[in-house]
Parts: sequence; structure tokens; C-alpha cells
Amino acid sequence: MNVDMKRNGTELTVAVEGRIDTLTAPELEEKLEPELEDVERLIFDFAELKYISSAGLRVLLSSMKVMDEQGEMIVRNVNSDIMDIFEVTGFADLLNIE
Repeated sequence: MNVDMKRNGTELTVAVEGRIDTLTAPELEEKLEPELEDVERLIFDFAELKYISSAGLRVLLSSMKVMDEQGEMIVRNVNSDIMDIFEVTGFADLLNIE
């Protein structure tokens, strides 16, 4: 998994490449948590994401809880495989997907 974070004022874009699974989700959470302070708009760019497991969904859920208090969270560029996972798990109804 590769993570590229770009901050523009109070907006943070997190581009994730590869897989968010049991092994990589803690790494993503560790990188993300300190960056969320003062963020009003969090954008996940999943254009290069190949797979997300329940551990990855947990990271999205915890990020969403933080952003519900601070602003908004958007998920972009979701491919059909990831969208299938979101739909089966009910995350498609919870997330703001563009």
C-alpha cells in the first residue's frame, strides 16, 4: 500500500494505492490520525485502490466519525470492485461517494 497525502488549507486529500487490509490498515490509520487536526474536508482518492477489507472499512468509519464533527468526508474514484464491497457491507449508504 502506498499513501499520498496532500494538504491544501483545511482540505486533506489521501490517495491510496494497492490494498487496505489487516496488515496495512493500522499503517494508514497511524499516518492519517495526526493529519486530521484542523481538517474540514477529507477526501479519499481510491483511483488506485485494488482491495479493502473489514480492517480498512474500520479506518474509514473512524475517519468518518472524526469528520462528522469537523466537516465532511468524501470518497472519490471508486472502482466497481470496491463499490461492490461498499454495497455488500452497507458502506455505500454511509459514505459520501463521488
